[in-house]
Amino acid sequence: MKIETAERAKSRQAELGQFLTSPRVAEFMASMFGPVPPVVRLLDAGAGAGALTTALVKRLCAGDDGVRRIEATLHEVDPDMLDALFAAMHECERLCAEADIQFAFTVHADDFIQEMSARLSDELLGMTSPAFDVAIANPPYRKISTDSAERRALHSVGIETSNLYTGFIALIQRMLVPGGQIVGITPRSFCNGPYFRPFREDFLSQMELCRLHVFESRQAAFRADAVLQENVIFHAVKGRNQPEKVTISTSSGEEGDFVTKAVHSFAEIVHPRDVEHFIHIPSTVSHVTAKATMDGLSCSLASLGVTVSTGRVVDFRLKSALRMAPERGTVPLLYPCHFNGGTVHWPKPEARKPNAILANDETRPWLVPSGIYLLTKRFTSKEERRRLVACLFDPAQVKAEWVGFENHLNYFHSDGHGLERNLALGLFAFLNSTVVDQYFRRFSGHTQVNATDLRALAYPDHDTLQAMGRDLNAPDLAQDKLDQLVAQHLHASR
Repeated sequence: MKIETAERAKSRQAELGQFLTSPRVAEFMASMFGPVPPVVRLLDAGAGAGALTTALVKRLCAGDDGVRRIEATLHEVDPDMLDALFAAMHECERLCAEADIQFAFTVHADDFIQEMSARLSDELLGMTSPAFDVAIANPPYRKISTDSAERRALHSVGIETSNLYTGFIALIQRMLVPGGQIVGITPRSFCNGPYFRPFREDFLSQMELCRLHVFESRQAAFRADAVLQENVIFHAVKGRNQPEKVTISTSSGEEGDFVTKAVHSFAEIVHPRDVEHFIHIPSTVSHVTAKATMDGLSCSLASLGVTVSTGRVVDFRLKSALRMAPERGTVPLLYPCHFNGGTVHWPKPEARKPNAILANDETRPWLVPSGIYLLTKRFTSKEERRRLVACLFDPAQVKAEWVGFENHLNYFHSDGHGLERNLALGLFAFLNSTVVDQYFRRFSGHTQVNATDLRALAYPDHDTLQAMGRDLNAPDLAQDKLDQLVAQHLHASR
């Protein structure tokens, strides 16, 4: 029976995108709030078992904030959580009574997105929606499809996003009064990538970003849930003028660990001329050093005459044309598994992926003419040393008239054709360098590398890349030697 209960709980968790907050993390989040008014109207959306509200109530009861009354509004869609949630609220009543603070709470057993979207829609028609002074949130994390009920509800109030967690935050920020505060823990994926650009624009136009906290360990916040993404805790205040300074803090996530803090200008966190509004989090000294290096570069891919695109072959759509081994009428089909020591090793008979694709009228639009291309993985494993992994495709090693790049790859090209060799080698050295990897980690907390991310980088000028390429003796150069080569040429170009 216990095994069945555990399996059911795990299944429900996946369905709801639910990751419960530990008391330790909840207490840390509660400590991040600034001064609050005497009467605190508190919102806890996706309240779970009530850990976040309990932590904030404990802080207010133990502190000297001058709080006289707390009015807590909690939303929780999972009926199996309600008994624990009510028990937690009764404990909050007891704590507040001891501290001579009035406490009132309302629990809504509903879908927060559906309920709040409807209320905000009514507000557009002249009705009033709830207003809150503070919100504390660990929203559910799950992708939502374009035809889902959640996506339609959010769209009805002008919110465009592809994940529940950003949908929750976008709704919460609309329900805060001017000067209202939110502390939330979410995946870090909203900081970059094209899918979250509308959310970043919306969030930064309404909320003043005061602090960001990251954990050194990827699993520190949700150790029991096998979370692959890094998490970030943010503190923001309702307002349209971003602060001059933002506090960045880090900790290991272990019990009793030390929290380090550094203050950065807001322009370092969101670069003024960045149309993507990427949010950079320089959490280590190497991140700061990497930014200083990258700030000295001014070339874009477009100015170099180079484009980066996502691999065209989506294998399940062309299943009948795929072949496990090369045969007459096929051309190479490349996956990340063909990367080996900086170059493509093809075919790979032992691979579980196809090695070839038929070249015919149906597949030709998805193939590219053979040439020298630089490839990068779109997804890297947690164990890989670098977040950016670049590899050279050399037609001298893989002879074919056409080639297919599968959708899990990005490829650098010149107007749909291959690159000049030294330029490709220079880009290879630059993208595989530690300085670029550290810079990339400032704004990316997950293992996905989008073509948009690569386009957003600044690059050395054409002559510097060419010189790097000429001096690169072999693509499998040791990391320290490659870093020295890149540093030498970047220094010489200044």
